[in-house]
Amino acid sequence: MVKSSNQPTQNPLAILNPHAAGIDVGSMLMMVSYTDQSGQQKLLESTGFSEDLINLAKTLKSEGITDVAMEATGVYWMAIYEVLEQEGLSVTLTNPRHFKNVAAQKTDVKDCQWIHQLHAHGLLRSSHIAPELTRELKMYIHERNVLQDMKSDTLNRIHKILTQMNIKVQHVISDIEGAAGMKLLRGIASGITDPEKLLSLVKTSTLKATTEELLQSLKGFHKKQYTIVLQNQLEVFDFLKSKMKSYELLIEGVLIKMMPLDENGSPPEIKKKKSYTRKNEYSINLKAYLERILGVDVTAVDGLKEISVLEIMSVTGTDMGKWRTPDHFTSWLNLSPRQKKSGGKILGHEKRFTNNKATQAFRLAAQTMWQNKGPLGQLYRRLAVRKGSKKAIKAVARRLAVIYYTMVKEKCAYDQTRLGNNFEQQRARKIARLMKEASKYGYDLQPAML
Repeated sequence: MVKSSNQPTQNPLAILNPHAAGIDVGSMLMMVSYTDQSGQQKLLESTGFSEDLINLAKTLKSEGITDVAMEATGVYWMAIYEVLEQEGLSVTLTNPRHFKNVAAQKTDVKDCQWIHQLHAHGLLRSSHIAPELTRELKMYIHERNVLQDMKSDTLNRIHKILTQMNIKVQHVISDIEGAAGMKLLRGIASGITDPEKLLSLVKTSTLKATTEELLQSLKGFHKKQYTIVLQNQLEVFDFLKSKMKSYELLIEGVLIKMMPLDENGSPPEIKKKKSYTRKNEYSINLKAYLERILGVDVTAVDGLKEISVLEIMSVTGTDMGKWRTPDHFTSWLNLSPRQKKSGGKILGHEKRFTNNKATQAFRLAAQTMWQNKGPLGQLYRRLAVRKGSKKAIKAVARRLAVIYYTMVKEKCAYDQTRLGNNFEQQRARKIARLMKEASKYGYDLQPAML
């Protein structure tokens, strides 16, 4: 039986953006398709040099173009995006996978015409682009993370040199990057070979290892080439740490600009961080800055630390209104399942991959929930037993993203009771399940009399 229903008559595709243009972005060649003031479609070719990009933007503006669409290709789009943005044009940066599912010969001309046509009909979806100040913050954080990885590689080389010298202090001391460990390394690099003299540089009372173990671990083969290489690696290590510190000051400067102003029209004063900074932690008072900027203490959520929240904010910005609901936000993060349907049946779920730094931050926070005693930890362990750790991480990461979205958008404090986990109900369900299982085998469970 064929079912029918009254539907409105389909109209041909309307032109929603009459003053639109499409750009096929390349490293050195920009192909542009646009509609001029007389309604004729035109093609324009430009190089990737800065002066030509500025002239291109002015030409489009003089032709009455107000909306420009282009595909996100590597990092080539960034320069032309900023030029168009400065000229006051509305720019739509779209994912190439959203419009390239059409069988046709691929050329630069056809690409820009196809982008132009789709954008004129309003069929292209814009990617999330954070404001300029947030993009500046993101770049500083990225560069500091690169230096942090380089510092870790340098520390691994130092470990290798110590192993070649047959010095085992890195295995006796839990943190060779700590104050005591670095003093011993600098002593070895300065040419001190006597274990007792090396040990006199640090306070042994603060170390878990015994004096005898430390003396044995500091005995090794102090060859000239090993000492020279160790000196050079320590210089590289110190250089990278100093550059990380310089980026932290730049990050602090951006955070000050992002803070809301007080009654006097100036940013509120943030107290300096008093606690000891360990390893890769920031030396600035991140928690205070984030609380002032976001309007709520997101670090109160289990798993979301200061560095994670900073990473998320540098991608999403502070305006959660760009996503209408938490479901839109988690879908953008690729943390929500996408069903594959055919013939009215669910055939499975698509596997989606992303390099979104905010997604990675939520997933890393979810990985720490395996030993958490709160409701999120219980959710992780319950899902890990039933469906495996991978699905548990994704589910908890989605829950964390929803909590983050709600707190930042509604400016509400973290409340565990809103997670909907009633411990008494869970306990009652477990007992009922055990009693039902026992009754199948002819047993009757009774509460223990204590």
